[in-house]
Amino acid sequence: MDIFKRMLAGGIIPNDDPEMGNVWEIVSQTIEWSAQLNTSTSIHQIREVLSKIIGKQISENTTVFVPFYTNFGRHIQLGKNVFINHGCSFLDLGGITIEDDVLIGPKVNLITENHPIDPRKRKNLDLKSIVIKKNVWIGANATILPGVTIGENSIVAAGAVVNKDVPSNVIVGGVPAKIIKSI
Repeated sequence: MDIFKRMLAGGIIPNDDPEMGNVWEIVSQTIEWSAQLNTSTSIHQIREVLSKIIGKQISENTTVFVPFYTNFGRHIQLGKNVFINHGCSFLDLGGITIEDDVLIGPKVNLITENHPIDPRKRKNLDLKSIVIKKNVWIGANATILPGVTIGENSIVAAGAVVNKDVPSNVIVGGVPAKIIKSI
């Protein structure tokens, strides 16, 4: 299995993996395209450049405001009718799936990457995917940590840090996020 499939499967990727150079090639390209993305002057131009970064055409009814940050890009899947506000950061080596009709507030962080606790192995990557189900609303400055799925129709309150799965049809908030109420 190549490194990209192993990354999406989750788990530890050693820092000295012989295929890590392939990852760095994409990271370098993403850095270049991100500079173009974040100086875009229209929604159409943003969609065009972000489509290059993620390697798939973004739906015409999906809107992303810049600045937008990603370290890799190729492991982001964006549904239809998605809205992503200013200043979001997606660390997607482990895979980020955003289904249809999702609203993401400003300065939201989606982070699929972690590191082992053992200091001798700390430079390795520990990857787990994030899945944002249909019709989710993520409030401003929330952080979604590796391995989390947010269930359909749920709301993540502004400033929340989500470190475990969120069921469908609830509102969560706090650090760490807890269920506040059902919808």
